[in-house]
Amino acid sequence: MHMTAYFAGASAPSFAVDSRLEAYAATAEFDRPTLVIDVDRVETQFEALRAGLGRADIHYAVKANPHPAIIERLVQLGSHFDAASRAEIELCLSQGARPEHVSFGNTIKRVSDIAFAHNAGIRMFAVDAEEELEKIAEHAPGAQVYVRLIVETSTADWPLTRKFGCDRDMALKLLDRATELGLEPLGFSFHVGSQTRHAEMWAPVLDELSRIWAAAKAAGHDLELLNIGGGFPAFYGEEIQAPTDYAAAVMELVEDRFPGARRVMAEPGRGMVAEAGVIACEVMLTSRKSERDMHRWVYLSIGRFSGLAETEGEAIRYQFVTPHDGETTGPCILAGPSCDSADVLYEKRPMNLPLSLKSGDRVLIRNTGAYTSTYSSVCFNGFPPLDVVVI
Repeated sequence: MHMTAYFAGASAPSFAVDSRLEAYAATAEFDRPTLVIDVDRVETQFEALRAGLGRADIHYAVKANPHPAIIERLVQLGSHFDAASRAEIELCLSQGARPEHVSFGNTIKRVSDIAFAHNAGIRMFAVDAEEELEKIAEHAPGAQVYVRLIVETSTADWPLTRKFGCDRDMALKLLDRATELGLEPLGFSFHVGSQTRHAEMWAPVLDELSRIWAAAKAAGHDLELLNIGGGFPAFYGEEIQAPTDYAAAVMELVEDRFPGARRVMAEPGRGMVAEAGVIACEVMLTSRKSERDMHRWVYLSIGRFSGLAETEGEAIRYQFVTPHDGETTGPCILAGPSCDSADVLYEKRPMNLPLSLKSGDRVLIRNTGAYTSTYSSVCFNGFPPLDVVVI
């Protein structure tokens, strides 16, 4: 359903918007780029994913969007949480999360943060290196650990390889070492890759990792936990499955390949909150570099340093709503406002936007509830960080 909404100004053109979220973003007055979040839509997505995931525990990836209103609502719904830092742990606990429902999922942790988490009652820690095990054994004695496996067969839009995880032989060694150190090795975790748009895209990764699971069992490790991580997609213009169907299909693939996994965890972040947010910004300038230039440049009041970091490599291609939609369009290079030549959003694949766009026009950026406010700089070039409003 499309509604017509107006923003401030007597002769302001209309937006065709499809939700109360976009209606608010189109009409409210903002003095800087602002992310508008509808927490009810987070709840709807949580329930849809929970219906599909079945027996799997949802550990919301707090880093996707740590707004206290989101955490508070998810605590009320019974969600668990994947925290990457002491600050995220403190946030979850402050909103009522039970410590046994919070896992410390970053494989790179300060010793003081390990000790803090342990003293706060956190019991599950991720590892992918022997030194990390030794740190945990000293500062969180007896803790439960799960080993993150490296994924090298991802077919996701944005594979997450190399920085995190370890290979088969290292993983088996870490299980042995954890036992020697008095820790409790629970099992394995992995990340299939961000924006794995269809459930069948998980199959090659699960096939590979199930062989490592089997090797660990054959070596005498009574593994109980499989943490399937994130990868649950959001809609950025390319077709994705409905969340319940997607999650159920992923779980079917998991159950077929890991019959001995007594516990399954999932860590949706983007797939939980992206579609619950819309950014309102404005056009700063439209221009051409020469009379021969085939593409216009459209500069927005928000760029890579103020919330749109995921346009790096044009990996995430956001959808834009303007008051001129329906008018003639043409390709343009989209860029941010800062005095940094890297602050270009889409150039390799220019965006088609209305030719009538001009300075001062409001622009809405859809499905930006994940990895925007947390990627916003403090104040690069003097431009204020992305503001956040919850409706």
